[in-house]
Amino acid sequence: LNQGLNIALVSDAGTPLISDPGFHLVRHCRNLGLKVSPIPGACAAISALSVAGLPTDRFSFEGFLPSKSGARKATLNALINEPRTMVFYDAPRRAIDTVEDIVSTLGGDRYLVIARELTKTFETIHSDTAENFLAWLKQDTNQLKGEMVLIIEGYKALENEISAEVINTLKLLLAEMKPKKACAITAEIYGCLLYTSPS
Repeated sequence: LNQGLNIALVSDAGTPLISDPGFHLVRHCRNLGLKVSPIPGACAAISALSVAGLPTDRFSFEGFLPSKSGARKATLNALINEPRTMVFYDAPRRAIDTVEDIVSTLGGDRYLVIARELTKTFETIHSDTAENFLAWLKQDTNQLKGEMVLIIEGYKALENEISAEVINTLKLLLAEMKPKKACAITAEIYGCLLYTSPS
């Protein structure tokens, strides 16, 4: 690719990169600044996913985001902890407003991909954090035209974040045994580190 050659990634069954670990290859190519383009597929959502460079082993299709900011923010707020890659359709004329709402609800560091005018002359596939995306869209108004697929990276729990499930299990065990033992059993069940204060 760096020598200017074209390379096709094909599969003997189904669309490549859907429930397929090849997304690592796409992301690596994108990070090197190489163009990755889909061939026409069953629909824009699947074509966009195949070149997004985001996990496709689990994803959700969320349809069109609401046109009004309040309803759009409510939809995004309901998806804050969604771990799957999320696929939306959106009108390019609303792209700046949409990304602003993503920054304010999901955070500026959430990774996004916009695939616009797929398989057409002015195809654009761009990926970055939401905050950087916003600046890019404001600088290039040509990106506010055509058909657009918006893909949002799923929520990634912090390594040291304790889930509600872990806390509930610990509470149940604490009702039956000493804290040290309850922590040890919970930690073993969930593979996390828990400790009791010496005091």
